[in-house]
Amino acid sequence: MVSISVCMIVKNEEAVLSRCLDSLQGIADEIIIVDTGSTDRTKEIAAQYTDKIYDFTWVHDFSAARNFAFSKATKDYIYSADADEVLEPIDRRKFLQLKQVLLPEIEIVEMIYVNPEDCNMVYNFTREPRPKLFKRLREFRWIDPVHETVALDPVVYSSDIEIMHRPQSMHSSRDFQAMERELLKSGRLSGRLYSMYAKELFISGTKEDFAKAEQWFLARLEQTELSQDARYEALCVLAKSLALRQEWEDLLALCLMELAGNSSLPAELFYLLGQYYETAERLPEAVYWYKRAALEAESYVCIFYGGAEALKEAIRLLEQQGRMDEAAQYRALLG
Repeated sequence: MVSISVCMIVKNEEAVLSRCLDSLQGIADEIIIVDTGSTDRTKEIAAQYTDKIYDFTWVHDFSAARNFAFSKATKDYIYSADADEVLEPIDRRKFLQLKQVLLPEIEIVEMIYVNPEDCNMVYNFTREPRPKLFKRLREFRWIDPVHETVALDPVVYSSDIEIMHRPQSMHSSRDFQAMERELLKSGRLSGRLYSMYAKELFISGTKEDFAKAEQWFLARLEQTELSQDARYEALCVLAKSLALRQEWEDLLALCLMELAGNSSLPAELFYLLGQYYETAERLPEAVYWYKRAALEAESYVCIFYGGAEALKEAIRLLEQQGRMDEAAQYRALLG
């Protein structure tokens, strides 16, 4: 049976830390807690579970803190946990079984990161495979100052263990500040972080957050050899910012210019066109664009601007116009 070091970075997690660590009982052979400046009872609670508690001066870099925590581990594998995660009993049993049978050539185990709808404050997915368990004898390095990930090319095993993400507060303002700080320092982000920035803006960004982000995504559009995905992400941010300021004519011009060279758009832009026409009380046109967002386009930034959510908007407006047969036809697609 393999041994496991649980490594965590924490700050002011007194409300959720016990819940997380209780769910890891029997799985963790050692627990490494790295505190980045708590002012509540976090370290007192952690001391009930481990004596391996370390202080780390916060340098606005999650990867630096993760690397420090990893450096303290001594067991076969490292499980990277966050305080707002919890293993349900069935997944705890699966994890214990995994400890018994894990093959030595496996260097990373992916688990399913789950965002319940009642707790989904930042992410635009409900289920996502995510690397969580790492073989310690490899030299794993965390990269990127926020939304950190491990730079490696390992042998990966995809498990069906589910990790429940149950935050009690939003972290988006912290993340926006970290990204803005990195952009001011270096003038750019990795492609992955630009994507994360766009997604978090759509889920929890305010009008002010979008306004701050505009200059960076405009600059990104000017980069040469930009992929279609990256271009669409930037366009979605700019369009949403215009919508929040109710600069509808500029939004329309942006979308029509993009449509001139493409037969389709990201679902987010179709959805925002639906909002534009609804605001103008031109409901048939609004229905048309909501339907296109639902049935003809792919979401590039936020899944809630396409698919079922966009179709619900079309159905709502069809019913508002008394077009009940059409509404029923599309409602059937929702199951």
